[in-house]
Amino acid sequence: MKKNRSRAANVHTEVSSQTDGQQVEVFTFGEPEPISRMRLLDYVESMWNGRWYEPPYPLDGLAGAFRASPHHSSAIYLKRNLLASAFIPHPMLSRADFKAWAQDFLVFGNGYLEIRRALTGRAMRFEHVLSRYVRRGKEKRYFYVPNWNEEHEFTSGSVFHLREPDINQELYGLPEYLSALQAAMLNESATIFRRRYYENGSHAGFIMYLSDSAVNNSDVDKLREQLRRSKGPGNFRNLFVHAPGGKPEGLKLIPISEIAAKDDFSAIKNASKDDVLAAHRCPPGLLGIIPNNAGGFGKAGETLDVFIENEIVPLQALFESLNEWAGLEIVKFQPHVRHAGRASDAA
Repeated sequence: MKKNRSRAANVHTEVSSQTDGQQVEVFTFGEPEPISRMRLLDYVESMWNGRWYEPPYPLDGLAGAFRASPHHSSAIYLKRNLLASAFIPHPMLSRADFKAWAQDFLVFGNGYLEIRRALTGRAMRFEHVLSRYVRRGKEKRYFYVPNWNEEHEFTSGSVFHLREPDINQELYGLPEYLSALQAAMLNESATIFRRRYYENGSHAGFIMYLSDSAVNNSDVDKLREQLRRSKGPGNFRNLFVHAPGGKPEGLKLIPISEIAAKDDFSAIKNASKDDVLAAHRCPPGLLGIIPNNAGGFGKAGETLDVFIENEIVPLQALFESLNEWAGLEIVKFQPHVRHAGRASDAA
């Protein structure tokens, strides 16, 4: 009863009478539109639970969405690989730790390094800490919380926190691609829908109308058996029907659910792909995407030069902020050599 009442509450009805005594009824129906969780971030801050501040956006959700779309994860991998290839290893920071640090920063908007010291207090090396499980407390205290019943507090001043600035709070960083997260999930949903559509074999979206008197019950049974076999694995098979003396209109196919033509699978994939690439600012030619036009995406070398100058170099400057915090030049990158200036291109 409560469920029916709640549904009835969502229907607003207005009745007006006409001069001839007839009534015109106008009503609205439908559930209230949900508020986007992204909009809620503008009204709340990081919640304090008594020990540390909770992130403004669920990190588990960002980790789960990392592989939701091939364009989303591929763009992050591209930036990570370019950063790692130009990084010059340091005795206090290995290439593997830097690569993991860079990937965490690109995925979560937060990257953490823990400094390991000798018994004498001398700094020995920096090690990467998984951003998904790090929480920040008051007075720059940091905690590692892999489970609900397990926590570890880092030594004061031993954690370097690299974060992507946010406009609503100054405790945690948020990744730049959040505006395209819904597009990445839409891409995943479209793929899952199409995959289930093929696996379920729900392709016989039609009514077969048989009115030919030349077809007897035995022929109908055979036709029914062949249609059953066309569902599931091995679908989309051609079906041959031979009815001597039959009428042209004796066998008809009346489509009732042309899902393959109406779900706009390709349009959804392309639109969501463009949104994700725009959020990451990654050229499609660098991600292995095949161009649809005859002109292509232009020269890959020139595209890579522009991408490195506009995206990778600013990221390198962010990672070099570790040098100011540590007082040592630990993070250093090889200068990029433009493809346009190479001897092979000049020749």
